[in-house]
Amino acid sequence: MRLLSPPRLTLAFLLLLLAGCGNEAEKVTEQTSSSAVDGAYLTVWNKALTAVMVTDIVSPPVASRMYAYPNIAAYEVLAHLDPGFRSLAGQIRDLESMPEPEGVVDPELASIVAFSRVAQLLVFDGSPLAQREQETLEEARADMPRDVFEASIAYGEEVAAAIQVYSATDNYAQTRSMPRYQVVTEDPSLWIPTPPDYHDGLEPNWDQVRPFVLTSADEFVPDPPTPFDSSRSSLFYQEMMEVYTVVNDLDAEQIEIAQFWDCNPFASTHDGHTVSFDKKITPGGHWIGITGIAAGSENLDAARTAEAYALTAIAIFDAFISCWDEKYRSSLTRPETVINRYVDPEWQPILQTPPFPEYTSGHSVASGSAAVGLTELFGEEFSFVDSTEVEFGLPVRSFESFRAAADEAAISRLYGGIHYKPAIAIGVTQGRAVGQRVAEAIQTRIQAS
Repeated sequence: MRLLSPPRLTLAFLLLLLAGCGNEAEKVTEQTSSSAVDGAYLTVWNKALTAVMVTDIVSPPVASRMYAYPNIAAYEVLAHLDPGFRSLAGQIRDLESMPEPEGVVDPELASIVAFSRVAQLLVFDGSPLAQREQETLEEARADMPRDVFEASIAYGEEVAAAIQVYSATDNYAQTRSMPRYQVVTEDPSLWIPTPPDYHDGLEPNWDQVRPFVLTSADEFVPDPPTPFDSSRSSLFYQEMMEVYTVVNDLDAEQIEIAQFWDCNPFASTHDGHTVSFDKKITPGGHWIGITGIAAGSENLDAARTAEAYALTAIAIFDAFISCWDEKYRSSLTRPETVINRYVDPEWQPILQTPPFPEYTSGHSVASGSAAVGLTELFGEEFSFVDSTEVEFGLPVRSFESFRAAADEAAISRLYGGIHYKPAIAIGVTQGRAVGQRVAEAIQTRIQAS
């Protein structure tokens, strides 16, 4: 990757060239605005982060955190180098003023350093990102003056340090030592671990993590799920049978939709006593991928690309906090459990049931939230081809809008056999409320007077 394109070289070194053989102390460089830089490199780095998370098998809520802070760090660097953008300080909870750049700073290099350093701290194995960063630095060293190189690294490190301190106060570390989910087998309405791996309930304390915009995890509490009732005449039984019937009668298109939006990093393949985990991204990872596709199709500059990633990541992060607050409040049993118990002991869903309670649907909430934010940025009728899953062996799918993609992601959970209909429909509503809250709370653009 060449960090400085020819136009940027002209901006940075025009006066140097005019100075010719003048005294070194008299040579002057100009600051390059982040609006003059192509933002495609941020997509490269988000894909690199996704690859690390896929290898590490990161849960959807934790993945949302791993996307959010690095993209906020990159955005803060670029916003401080572009007069048209506003810092997130004072707009997201507890984020104070950010460092200001000193000297001439290369926007691309500084934002890469900020993104990479924060990401390395959050992932389980940061060595692939560290290696990629080192290669980038070596290339940049030959492409720019030493003072610009050093100032860029210094500013990236300053912003990264500030975001690292900020991330350490979100209560995530404290949740690592909080009590695990306690399985209650006596109550058939409550979630219990599901086959084939019978994992414990993931992240039962995620509602204790600080949101970015929501006033609290329970700001958007959805209506409760349909009351559990195993009698054949009950509404709950009908909702269970809808899952059973739909899955048994799926056509090829519906199966493709279910698989396309699976996004279960804990999906596993069993061969005798050997267990291997399939490589899958999370729901948040899928929408981060869509963000990159949208930004690339519009050829966005660095500042606008960082804006899209940061706002989408924030919307997804708060969506998972809102969703997980409800999941472990209602703690509703999954379709696979009740269908095996009351209808067909041999029945299996198309998708592997993820290891946490049913209500509301996490993919529905996250997708609904992300779609609102992306629609605010790119418009209501933004058509795109979603190739996010190609590298994981799945075909592309085309959508006329982000909302259409979110709706398909939501209904995929019914086709997959892992959610009842209310968790899907109400989940989308919940997610849209979160996304709208984020859109209203954060102003990234400075309006010209």
